[in-house]
Amino acid sequence: MTVPSGREPLAANGPRRSPRIHPAWWVAAVAFLALLAAAGFRAAPGALMVPLHEEFGWSTTVMSLAVSVNLLLYGLTAPFAAALMDRFGIRQVVAVALTLVALGAGGSVLMTASWQLLVFWGVLIGLGTGSMALVFAATVANRWFARRRGLVMGILTAGSATGQLIFLPPVAQLAESAGWRAASLLVAAVALAAVPVVWLVLRDRPEDRGVLPYGADPATYVAPARPTGNAARRAIDGLAFASRRRSFWALAIAFAICGATTNGLIGIHFIPSAHDHGMATTTAAALLAVVGIFDIVGTVASGWLTDKFDPRILLVAYYGFRGVGLVLLPSLLSDVVHPSMVLFVVIYGLDWVATVPPTAALCREIFGDRGTIVFGWVFAAHQLGAAAAALGAGVIRDSFGTYTYAWWGGAALCIIAAVLSIAVRRRPAPEAGSDASPDAVDPVAEGAR
Repeated sequence: MTVPSGREPLAANGPRRSPRIHPAWWVAAVAFLALLAAAGFRAAPGALMVPLHEEFGWSTTVMSLAVSVNLLLYGLTAPFAAALMDRFGIRQVVAVALTLVALGAGGSVLMTASWQLLVFWGVLIGLGTGSMALVFAATVANRWFARRRGLVMGILTAGSATGQLIFLPPVAQLAESAGWRAASLLVAAVALAAVPVVWLVLRDRPEDRGVLPYGADPATYVAPARPTGNAARRAIDGLAFASRRRSFWALAIAFAICGATTNGLIGIHFIPSAHDHGMATTTAAALLAVVGIFDIVGTVASGWLTDKFDPRILLVAYYGFRGVGLVLLPSLLSDVVHPSMVLFVVIYGLDWVATVPPTAALCREIFGDRGTIVFGWVFAAHQLGAAAAALGAGVIRDSFGTYTYAWWGGAALCIIAAVLSIAVRRRPAPEAGSDASPDAVDPVAEGAR
């Protein structure tokens, strides 16, 4: 077999005999566990904002600013983390990331001033969660799987939802019974406990275990060359390459709206908004946990659908349903749980991060080997949108005394996201130095392939 320049075969004598369970599935299982552990903090802010306000008197705007810093760093760290995983390895980056989450959550129990909230919640946890984020899931899916990538991406994305499902009720209960410090320590302990499992099981590439990626053809597969050089430069080069394509901007803006209408609005402000309507914090937290249950179903199903259907059509449907839900939300909130609120929770849960598998698939399809780093930048846009919405909704609440305008604004943004998604051109982007111009190769306004 001829090996292309810059690549090498898996092993001189071929791969070892495949085990009964392919190692890729063990790697995916531990990646799911790591994402679940890091998701502990994702459940925390909404449940802790009320007790922090009651103890320190901090305004919703101040606490929303800390969450916004967290979401901002969560997103901006992602593309650099993807490059660092390429350069230094998945295991090392994920272990450090979980340690940062534990330090941020555990250290927050010592807070006495609002600026410290920015350090612990914003900087430390933002850097830690951003160093994993969804680029970790995309890296595992792209390296270890030649088949079932969409399904695996859906399962790993659901790890965050599962974390929300598992942690939100106990975090809310602890915050109400034992205090917010006990809830923070729970988050820190879970993140720290995942570190040894990650270190023992995770491996960077299939060839490290002497196997091919799951579903790869032994007759044609060659192991990609391992990246060398400066990881930050590779991340910046990936952005420079992608930013000349209109499809990148369409995907990035749509995904920013995704972040605004999930993590930024519902994830952070649903519990305080329900509390404004007289609902108990633990009840609102339970509803948000139900979102996590159906998020698992929706994201895994979306991964399966992404393997079979045009990802753009899926995105249009997801953003459309989300917009309808946000329009109706102000009329559904009350001091008790009605069937209509349960229906909202189910639909919004199915839709929560169902956008991730089709968006990651489009990045891989359009940008090829750079797809993971490009997805990191698209995910950075997701978190920029989440950060802006988290802060903006807090300001709206303090200014008008209600979240209604924030929900309606999110619904309007969903319409824009749907239009941008269907406009994405799926043709692969040319490499740098190609004679084709970006406009000639990738015009957003043209029809579907």
